[in-house]
Amino acid sequence: MSAETATIPQARASVFAEVPAWFWMACGVYALLLIVGDRLLADSDTYWQIAVGRWILDHRAMPSVDIYSFTKAGEPWVSSSWLAQVLFAKAYDLAGWTGPAALAAACGAATFALLTAILGRALPAIHASLIALAALVLTCGHLLARPHVLALPIMMVWANGLMVASERREAPSFWLLPLIALWANLHGGFLFGLVLAGAFALDALWNAAPAQRLPLALRWVAFGLGALAACCVTPYGWGTILASLKILSLGELLHLIAEWMPASFSHLDAFELTILGLIGGALYCGVKLPLPRIALALGLLHMALSHVRNLELFALLLPLAALTPVATQFGLHAASVVRLRAMPAAMLIAALCASTWFIAVRRDMSPPTIHSPAAAVDALKAHNVQRVLNDLQFGGYLIWRQVPVFVDGRAELYGEEFEIAYYRALQLKDVDGFLDLLKTYGIDAVMLDPATPASKFLDHIDGWQRFYADDRVVVHVRAAG
Repeated sequence: MSAETATIPQARASVFAEVPAWFWMACGVYALLLIVGDRLLADSDTYWQIAVGRWILDHRAMPSVDIYSFTKAGEPWVSSSWLAQVLFAKAYDLAGWTGPAALAAACGAATFALLTAILGRALPAIHASLIALAALVLTCGHLLARPHVLALPIMMVWANGLMVASERREAPSFWLLPLIALWANLHGGFLFGLVLAGAFALDALWNAAPAQRLPLALRWVAFGLGALAACCVTPYGWGTILASLKILSLGELLHLIAEWMPASFSHLDAFELTILGLIGGALYCGVKLPLPRIALALGLLHMALSHVRNLELFALLLPLAALTPVATQFGLHAASVVRLRAMPAAMLIAALCASTWFIAVRRDMSPPTIHSPAAAVDALKAHNVQRVLNDLQFGGYLIWRQVPVFVDGRAELYGEEFEIAYYRALQLKDVDGFLDLLKTYGIDAVMLDPATPASKFLDHIDGWQRFYADDRVVVHVRAAG
C-alpha cells in the first residue's frame, strides 16, 4: 500500500476526531429515535395535539372554549401548549407522520447533547457520555411526539443558567427570561422552571458570604419576579399559569392517569436499579453534597416517585445538581476541549437530513393501530352515530376524525369529579352510574376496549347490540326500536 493511500483513512479519522462528544451524542440519539419513530407516536394524545395546532393555523386564533367534545362543549378551555401544537401540525403538513416524529427526535437529541456538553465541562467526555446515556434509558419511555419533549432542551439551558449563576454567587442573567417565556408557550411544565429558580436561589444564598446574602437575595427576587412576568407573555396572559395550576389540582384523578401514577417497584426496572446504584455508590464512595443540593436531589426523587412522568426531570437534572460538588470532591476534570469543526459537522448533519428524507419517502410511519381504530370509526360514521361514549385512549383519534368525543386527554377540561365518575362507570364500580351516563348524555354508541368491563356488560342488557368488534375495540349501538 502506498503512503498516499495509507493517509486517507488517517485523514478521515482526524477529521471526525475533531467532533466533540456532545455532537456525537446528538447525532446518535437523533438517529436512534428516528429509527424507532413509531414509538415516538405511541400516544393517542398526539392526534388531538396536532388537531388543535391545525385549528389554530386555519383560524389564526387561539381556542378559548371546548370545540371537540359534546360533554363539555362551549366550556372555557385554553391550550397552554399552543406553540408546540402548531409546530407539530406544521411538521405533519410537511412530512406526514415522519414530521412530528423527526421534530420530537430532534428535540430529544438536543436535550441529551446539552446534558453531555454541560457535564463535559467538569467531567471527562466518557463519563459525561455514559451519564447522558443512562439518562436516555430512564427517559425513553416518555419520549413521545408531545409538547413536553419540545420543552426539554429549554429546560436544560434554563437549569444550567441557574446552576452557573448559583455557583458564581450571583443572580442569573435576565437574558434567561425569554427562555421561560418560550417554555410557557410550549408546555405547562414551565411552572417547574419557577420552582427550579427558587431552589438554585437558596443554593446561591447558601454559598454566599453572610454580608452578600441580602443584596444577592434581592437580585434573585427581582429575577424571580421577571420570570413570573415572562411566563405571562403568552396569548392567554395570566391564564396560562392558571391553566397549568388547574392540572396540578386534579386530586384523586391523577392516580388514575397512567403517566401521573406513582412509581411502582413491583418488578425490577431501570429506575429501581438506578436508585439502588446511586445509594450504593454514595455510601461506598462517601459522596458529599451541600444541603441545598441534597434538598434538590431529594425533591427530584420525590417527584419521580410521585408521578412517573417526572422521571425525565430526575434523570436530566440530578446530574446537574451533583455535578460540581462531586467533581470537586473526587478531583475530576474535563479533558482538553474539542471544538466542533464545520466540515465534519456539515457531513454528519447532511447524513441525518438525508436519512430523514429517505424515511419520510420510503417508510410508512404512523401511530400504532391500538390508538387508531380506523375501521371502527368508519363503521360509526356510516351508521350516522351522533354521540359516542368512548374509552379515553380513543379520544385523540376521534378528534382527529372530527367525531365529537365524550372524553379525551384534556383532564383539566373535564375535571376531577367528571372523570372519576366516568372511570367508576366504565369499570362497573358504579353500574347505575354507567346506565345514567348512557341516558343523561343520549349516547348512541359505545366504543370501548375489549378489556373494559362495561364493554362486556353491554352484551347482556336490553336495548344494545354489538355493532363492530376486533382485537382492539368493541362498538355497541342502540338496538333498532
